[in-house]
Amino acid sequence: MNASDAPAERADRSRIGTDIANAVHRLSRTSVLVVGDAMLDRYVYGDVERISLEAPIPVLKVQREIALPGGSGNVMRNLGALGSAVAFVSVVGDDAAGSELTGLIGGQPGVEPWLLVQGGRRTTEKTRFIAQGGHHGHPMLRADREETAAVHPKLADRLVRIARDAMAATTVTVLSDYHKGVLAGDIPARLIGAARQMGRRIVADLRGRDYERYAGADVLLTTRSDLARACTLPPDSDEAYVAAADAVRRLHDIGAVMVTSPEAGITLVHDGPPWHFPVDTPDVMDLAGAGDSAVATVAACLAAGLSLPEAAQLGTLAAGIVLGRIGTAVVRPEDLIAALSPQSGALNKIVPLEQMAERAERWRRRGWKAGLVHGCFDPLRAGHIHLLEQARAVSDRLVVGLYDDASVSRRKGPDRPVQPEAVRAARLASLGCVDLVVVISDRDGTDLIGALRPDILAGTLHPAEADQVRSYGGDVLLADRLPEPSC
Repeated sequence: MNASDAPAERADRSRIGTDIANAVHRLSRTSVLVVGDAMLDRYVYGDVERISLEAPIPVLKVQREIALPGGSGNVMRNLGALGSAVAFVSVVGDDAAGSELTGLIGGQPGVEPWLLVQGGRRTTEKTRFIAQGGHHGHPMLRADREETAAVHPKLADRLVRIARDAMAATTVTVLSDYHKGVLAGDIPARLIGAARQMGRRIVADLRGRDYERYAGADVLLTTRSDLARACTLPPDSDEAYVAAADAVRRLHDIGAVMVTSPEAGITLVHDGPPWHFPVDTPDVMDLAGAGDSAVATVAACLAAGLSLPEAAQLGTLAAGIVLGRIGTAVVRPEDLIAALSPQSGALNKIVPLEQMAERAERWRRRGWKAGLVHGCFDPLRAGHIHLLEQARAVSDRLVVGLYDDASVSRRKGPDRPVQPEAVRAARLASLGCVDLVVVISDRDGTDLIGALRPDILAGTLHPAEADQVRSYGGDVLLADRLPEPSC
C-alpha cells in the first residue's frame, strides 16, 4: 500500500517508542553540519504611549535592542542548545551587519564556523519593531535588508569544498535554504551527491517549492502552503496533503517528506505508513523560528540514531515550544523532556540559569515584573514562605535562587545542609507563589541578578546586590522589614 492510499495515523507515543524521553539525552552526543543562508535578526523593543503628530502612526519609544543569528544561524543555535557539535558554513557580506553576525556566530558554544565573505554583498538583516506590554507584546513592523542573488561562482566552489570536508567529520547535514543565494543553482545537488558518496544523511529545509533541486535528499521539510502552491489542484484535506507529499517524494527520489504547519503540526510521509503529529500549543505567540527549531531537532534525532517517526514527533514538540514563545527562541533537552512528561508538574519549575534568563526575557517582552529572592532555605520555614508570598504579591513572576550544598556548608558549617539541594529545590518548586527555581553558588548572586534583572529584589542582606538592582531602576524589599531573612 502506498503512502497516498491511507490517511496519516495520529501519533501515539506508546506506539512510537517508550524510551523516546531517554533518547532525548542522546542528542547531546551528535555532530551536525549546517549549510545555508545566515542572516541577522534584530529585535527593537519599546513602549508606545502616543500617536505621532506627523502621521497617524504609533511612536515607539525604544528601550532596548537584541541581535541574534537568524535563518540557518537559528538552526545552528537550536542544535547548539540541544548539545550537538555543529559545523556551520555560510556567506556574509563585507558590511557592518556581516561583521556583527560573524561575531554572534563565533560566540556560540560548540560551533565551528566557516563564514565566507563576499565583497560588495549585503548581509541579510531583518529588524522587528515590537511594542512591549500586554499579554503578548505587539509586533509593529518588520524591515528587511537583503540580497538574494547567487553567491559568486568561485566562492560557491570554495563553500562546497569546505562543506565536503566538514561533512566527513559530522553525521548529518542540514541544508537551510531561505532563497538568499547561498544554496542557489546546483550547490544542493553537489552537496547531496557528496553526502551519498560518504554515506551521510541530508536534511533539506526548503522555503519555496523548487523540490527538484533537492532530489536525493534523505528528508525534505516543506510547509503546507508551499506544497499547495506546487500542486495543480491545491490539497483540501489531510489525505490530499499526504498524496501530494508522496508524489514529491517519489518524483525526486527523496527518502521522506515532512509537511509542516503551525496549526496542524508535522505530517511524515515515507516508505512506511504516514504519520501525523499535531502541534500542542494552547497559546501561539510568534511564528518566527518554529521551523528552524523543528529542522534542528529532526537533524539531531537522526544523528542520534532515532527513527523518522521519533524525529518527527520531537520536531513537532520543539516547534510547539517555540510557537509558545516570542522571538527566535531555542529548545533545550529539558524543554523536550518537560513536554514529553507534563506529569512532572512542579519539578519543571527547576531550571538552569540559561533557561531562566530566556524565560525572563519573555516576561520582559510581555511587560511583566520579575521578582527575585535567593538564599539557603535550609530548611524551608514559615518566615521564608511569608517572604516568598510577599515578593510574589508585588511581582508578576517570582524566581528563587537556591544556594547549592557547597554554598550552604560554607555559610552554615560542615554539618549543613540539613536537606540536600534537590529536596530544597523540590519543596520551593511545590509552592504556588514560586514560578522558577535556579540552583546557584552563593558566589553567583550578581550573575543571577544580571541574567534576570529583577524588578523586585526581596530579602537581600548584601548592599552590593541592592545597589546593582537599584542601578537600573529596580526596587529592593529590605530584609529588616520582614519576619525572617531568606537565608
